[in-house]
Amino acid sequence: KLTSVGLLAAGVAHEVNTPLTGISSYVQMLQRKLPDTDPRLAILEKIEKQSFRASQIVNNLLNFSRQETGDFRNVDLNDVVHDTLALAEIQLDKRNIKITTDLGGDVAPVAGDPIKLQQVLMNLVLNARDAMPTGGELRIQTTQNNGDSMLRVSDTGTGIKETDLDRVYDPFFTTKGIGKGTGLGL
Repeated sequence: KLTSVGLLAAGVAHEVNTPLTGISSYVQMLQRKLPDTDPRLAILEKIEKQSFRASQIVNNLLNFSRQETGDFRNVDLNDVVHDTLALAEIQLDKRNIKITTDLGGDVAPVAGDPIKLQQVLMNLVLNARDAMPTGGELRIQTTQNNGDSMLRVSDTGTGIKETDLDRVYDPFFTTKGIGKGTGLGL
């Protein structure tokens, strides 16, 4: 299955990255043409950031099949939380999901790939959203415990069935309907 995903991902990466490069280029061109005080710059920055993120997601699918190590450096977990919630906030608001954060000020940086850490947190946030279709609470906490930096995510959603717990990390296992999940998120 992973070989098939790798071949599929290579083709998809080329087809998707081409228009993403165009989007990014046009956004950068518009950014240069607008004055620094133009309020539309913030929107263009978000579009640019998301086009880079989409490109990275395609590349991550390739990396998943190749098992590459990533770009490890010191990462502030609180920054990962802020950046992720900025992207997911509108989707959570639409579902009447309250976000509660408790971010420790003394949390030491962790060695990791910031893009992959954000992708992991985004997957957890989106899974929480899907588990609370009529609303609820999403809680994210960072703490320092015995020298370990910790990130905790919890929600008031439906939870995972006992029978599915042993399979949640299996590639391609999903409880979501067709077109709603790939089984690669966790």
